[in-house]
Amino acid sequence: MTREYKSVRGEYGKTLVELGKADKNIVVLDADLSCSTQTKLFAKEFPDRFFNVGIAEQDLMTTAAGLACTGKIPFVSTFAMFATGRAWDQVRNTICYSNLNVKIAATHGGITVGEDGASHQALEDIALMRNIPNMTVIVPADAQETRQAIIFAAGYKGPVYIRIARSNLPDIFDENYKFDYRKAQIIKEGKDITLITNGETLVETIDCAKILSDYGIDAEVINVPVVKPLDTETIINSAKKTNRVVTIENHSIIGGLGSAVCEVLSDQYPTKVTRFGTNDEFGQSGTAKELMAYYGLNAEQLSRRITGLIK
Repeated sequence: MTREYKSVRGEYGKTLVELGKADKNIVVLDADLSCSTQTKLFAKEFPDRFFNVGIAEQDLMTTAAGLACTGKIPFVSTFAMFATGRAWDQVRNTICYSNLNVKIAATHGGITVGEDGASHQALEDIALMRNIPNMTVIVPADAQETRQAIIFAAGYKGPVYIRIARSNLPDIFDENYKFDYRKAQIIKEGKDITLITNGETLVETIDCAKILSDYGIDAEVINVPVVKPLDTETIINSAKKTNRVVTIENHSIIGGLGSAVCEVLSDQYPTKVTRFGTNDEFGQSGTAKELMAYYGLNAEQLSRRITGLIK
């Protein structure tokens, strides 16, 4: 079946415009990257509610915090590396400590930033955000899930971090999909091994499960768009069924989805977990496709690695 690829950043920009028309308290801030983050769509529609603070990410976060204190609902965008790394102090001490209603929608996360290389490839952003009290962390997998995550964030009271991919992603979900921030989704049921993933690696994991089935391996695929708060029940129930778990993420295996799953299972149902992502290393320059293959995160590489584990 031919998949339709869509810009998730474009979907983010369009959804902001939709929200802006419905609620005049929605404001958008950017750090001189509105063409890349697609907040330019909101800027064009509502120029008086759009603020470009320039290349000053710390100011970006504190300005958003101030707007939230006046009753506005700020959506803040820049690259994930800068939103979570350069401005971590402001996110922690200004936004989250005061539990302010700021939505950080960061684009260009993971190795699929591609040719921009290690300095721009946020492989630690989920780890940095999920360990801050009051922060909700979401990693959508396609345009539809991105749209619904942004709509959810606008109505949710409190800080939210949403990681939006640079790459165009194939449609996985249709208009009937219902985002539930407290529930993961079992995409495919299986009995031999549990594959837990989110974001850009969901489609690779779905395709991996199809390859594994050709080898007689029945894999369960779970999409976990919300890393915090984590749906522990779905994860534990699947681990009880298969007794073998693999986590797959476009992020470091240190502190991200894989770590979150390990924490839950070690506490409540000790299970063998293997984490696939980037190891304790920086990324490098290359096309998104090349880098996904190099780090073993495409469907073909994943199926080989998982088959090897089971053997």
